[in-house]
Amino acid sequence: MLPWPPFPFLAQAGSRELVPRPLENGTSAPRRSRVFAAGSTGPGADGSDRQLDPRLLEALFNELPDVVFFVKDAAGRYSGVNDTLMARCGFQKREMILGLTAEEAYPKPLGAAYAAQDQLVLQKGLEIRNKLELQLYPGGGKGWCVTFKTPLYDSSGKVTGLVGISRDLHRPNEHDVDYRRLARAIDDLQRRHGERLRLKALARSVGLSLERFERLVRRVFCLTPRELLIKTRIEAASTLLVESDRSISEIAFACGYCDHSAFTRQFKATVGVAPIAFRKGHRRALPAHDGPTAMGLLGAR
Repeated sequence: MLPWPPFPFLAQAGSRELVPRPLENGTSAPRRSRVFAAGSTGPGADGSDRQLDPRLLEALFNELPDVVFFVKDAAGRYSGVNDTLMARCGFQKREMILGLTAEEAYPKPLGAAYAAQDQLVLQKGLEIRNKLELQLYPGGGKGWCVTFKTPLYDSSGKVTGLVGISRDLHRPNEHDVDYRRLARAIDDLQRRHGERLRLKALARSVGLSLERFERLVRRVFCLTPRELLIKTRIEAASTLLVESDRSISEIAFACGYCDHSAFTRQFKATVGVAPIAFRKGHRRALPAHDGPTAMGLLGAR
């Protein structure tokens, strides 16, 4: 059983919000929220143990033919999939794909790339957010999607698997040059979010004009490039505030802000509370985790 809410990204689909909506108690949950594996005990927003049968999630995502949904165990093997994933990989029955890894279920080189992502999540506790990549489309062709993956934890904080989605963009096929360039630019933005990044230079580095880059980012993420950069920085800062003991100034610098004041103003304007208040509130709310720090790297729509 998975506690509610099982997927913090669900409320964000189609939304321009840069941070999650406030909880009932008036606080704002960090973008990277813990998801607990079957059989573990995890707190709900009010401290209770509210759980949801994963089979209901499969049924939910079966109603979304343009979304691939999956749950995997600690070895990266499928333990839950929706009908879309099953059909696109050519399996007639769910039992045929359960127990396989992505590398076994998908053709090369897609399967190898997905499996490498899985290891980042399972071994390092990282989240995969806003990953613009190729996915199998109906009919066996390849098309563009945005992928989200997050670790599953047991009650002791150990990573026991992962859960995620890939959402079709219904855009040009794998040979579209602009989407390949955009994917490179987004990867670069996410790797270098802690630097003083100039968006015009970033666009030019992959062969896009700033205007074309802005149009593509709006089309895919429903955000401007600047909003996407802020979103990435605030997500990273939220994780560091909760899961590290670094000072506010150190976190500000690590996330691309020139000084403590600029970071505090941006964080409060985006999240609704100051960084120190966010840290105090969410350190009480989250269980202990002895693994590596997990930075929210990428994201859902």
